[in-house]
Amino acid sequence: MAQTPKPRGRFAPSPTGPLHIGSLIAAVASYLDARSRQGEWLVRIEDLDLPRQMPGAAGLILRTLEEYGFEWDGEVLYQSQRNAHYLDALQQLASDGLLYPCGCSRKEIADSATHGIDGLVYPGTCRHGLPPGKTARAWRIRVGDMPISFQDAVQGEISQVLSRDIGDFVLKRADGLFAYQLAVVVDDETQGITHVVRGADLLDSTPRQIFLQRLLGYATPQYLHVPVATNTAGEKLSKQTLAQPLDSRHKTEDLWQALAFLQQSPPDDLRQGHHADIWQWAIQHWQPSRIPRQRAITV
Repeated sequence: MAQTPKPRGRFAPSPTGPLHIGSLIAAVASYLDARSRQGEWLVRIEDLDLPRQMPGAAGLILRTLEEYGFEWDGEVLYQSQRNAHYLDALQQLASDGLLYPCGCSRKEIADSATHGIDGLVYPGTCRHGLPPGKTARAWRIRVGDMPISFQDAVQGEISQVLSRDIGDFVLKRADGLFAYQLAVVVDDETQGITHVVRGADLLDSTPRQIFLQRLLGYATPQYLHVPVATNTAGEKLSKQTLAQPLDSRHKTEDLWQALAFLQQSPPDDLRQGHHADIWQWAIQHWQPSRIPRQRAITV
């Protein structure tokens, strides 16, 4: 009888700036989900998009996680070191006849595309061959008309028809970089991730990732998407929206606030104690069923 794989989660920040309360909420949720199952928790630095990186941010993120009491298993994985693995997956899809070159600029797509649930729906201009005068810029994958559905542990059933809602999406960009959708699928498979816990801003990406998992013969993890923290203008907290960096001098209060955001009802007496005590309580009392079924919450 085959053994059930040990639960394994991960936290995968992009090094575009320091961690803030929004990223802490996602990290806390993924950590507690793994540790409450006696599982492993890995850290991956998603540093594929070199132009968006902040120098020194990756090291700062790891130091902050350590200061806040996170303990990860194994070595940190860096996407920037894994291009050969992404190329292998891309070539597998190409050999199956699923990819095609695209010569469209962003402006051309914007002029002819309709709006879908996660941006513009590619109109298929290059699907049957590059139009005269165009040269290949990016590589897209052909999507189908069958619904891609999954049950999210917080957000419920999610279903998309990729051809209608997303369109043929890019796997290798015009600047030569591999796209997030391909890299995250390859890395989750490589790392044996069984449970993906992350912010609901990535909820609409999940059907694309499941689509790729099926084509590549990969396992599909279980998914849990927590609400993202937004400012009063409804914008996700980020470097671009001037979110305040975490300060480890306030780590116990910050962890308490993250648990309160996730509606775990942490006791008030933990707010002034040692952060190790709040971790011990949180692992023992983690209840994903209490997380609000919302995509965003204002903080």
